[in-house]
Amino acid sequence: MSKPKLLNDAQMREFIANGFISLKADFPKEFHQTIYDKTKQVFDNGGNPGNNVLPSVPELKQIFDHPTIHGALQSVLGEGYYMHPHRHCHVNPPGSPGQGLHKDSWNRRRHRTRWGMAFYYPQDTPVELGPTGIVPGSHVDNQRPPRDEHALTGEAGTVVIVHYDLWHRGMPNKGEMVRYMQKFLFTRLNEPTRPDWDCGSRDFPEENENGRSRMYRSLWNWHCGNSPTLKPASDEQIADWIGQLSDEDETAAFNAAYALGEAGEPAIQPLIDAMKSDSEYEARNATYGLAAMGKPAVQPLIRELSDPRPQTRRFAVETLGDIGLPAAEAVPEMAELTADEDGSIRRAAAEALGIAGQKTLDAAKPIASLLADSDEWTRRNASHALMRLGPNARPAEDALRDALNDGNRYVRANSMQALARIGTPKANAAALDFLMASRWCPITNRHSTF
Repeated sequence: MSKPKLLNDAQMREFIANGFISLKADFPKEFHQTIYDKTKQVFDNGGNPGNNVLPSVPELKQIFDHPTIHGALQSVLGEGYYMHPHRHCHVNPPGSPGQGLHKDSWNRRRHRTRWGMAFYYPQDTPVELGPTGIVPGSHVDNQRPPRDEHALTGEAGTVVIVHYDLWHRGMPNKGEMVRYMQKFLFTRLNEPTRPDWDCGSRDFPEENENGRSRMYRSLWNWHCGNSPTLKPASDEQIADWIGQLSDEDETAAFNAAYALGEAGEPAIQPLIDAMKSDSEYEARNATYGLAAMGKPAVQPLIRELSDPRPQTRRFAVETLGDIGLPAAEAVPEMAELTADEDGSIRRAAAEALGIAGQKTLDAAKPIASLLADSDEWTRRNASHALMRLGPNARPAEDALRDALNDGNRYVRANSMQALARIGTPKANAAALDFLMASRWCPITNRHSTF
């Protein structure tokens, strides 16, 4: 892989505010045409290859190894980011009516960038050909955004890096040729402790025209590894912001949440109380403020892990995970939730332990116990969480080898990657054996079986 061409400050600010950035893998046009032709041939020979699109069209790897694309992914998701085994070729044939706006649905709605996607277009894609439509800035919105749609048009070789939660859709294809878009999923493995891009200044501009500057500043600080910004506030201000957490205007609710996060300790109990609201909307907005506050909110959140209401336990453990490394002291209490009777809480506990517990060996065994869980999504989260632990997943090595035979494809792939990151001779041998057994032949199809 070539040396990455990292994003600059302006590009990172663009990504934080808009949730996407468009780039170009500047190979010769003939190279992209080769990918287009091979993609068409794969479809003709056996239909959509789904997750096997990369071995079916191996030239795609060169797109993501390109210095500009690799550099952007590293800038946004950190060194050692993971190309997730889920990827898909989206086909938009002539005359298609297009899709409705939607978010993909594999993770809980958090603002910090731990999941991302890349959209690659092997052909020139004008608006007539039905590109992907996105709503800039909507990656933080839980409600369908009312703002204008933006079409991701561009020349062959255009790659758009997007926040996983960006609202998007396939637009109607009014042209005369098939439009392909290769979607690849990526995840962050290492929590940010410093900027991963070509950072010239660790300061973020104070104001933004759309009223979300507090949120953007918090996200910028997190990407930089900076301590959260704290600004004292009066009791009256805190009470007013708490009231705005339920505002139907999400911009007002987010502004209030991040203002409360900046207010520090005096805002903790009001935010905890709001997190216990019967309204999931208000409760979720409260968690954004607690996560933005960071370390001061950890002990109060730990106390809520034993709340009798499942929603409160789930929001508490999700928020501790979102806080990340400063919540490492919560690992023992979060580990107890791996035995919770509620599957959504076990899933959240696995995710949180894999983020907050990255610097300790103590998280591995509790997470490993979930590799045998009856709930498929819990096993997915557990295998991904152990991957995030890297060498600190050693206590889970035996459980990960067993998980290579799991009935779910993502548990298998994540477990293999987790073993590779553990890196012991025994773990490496298990990962290599799995890869050898699952080797894919890119030139085998129904017309050429051997």
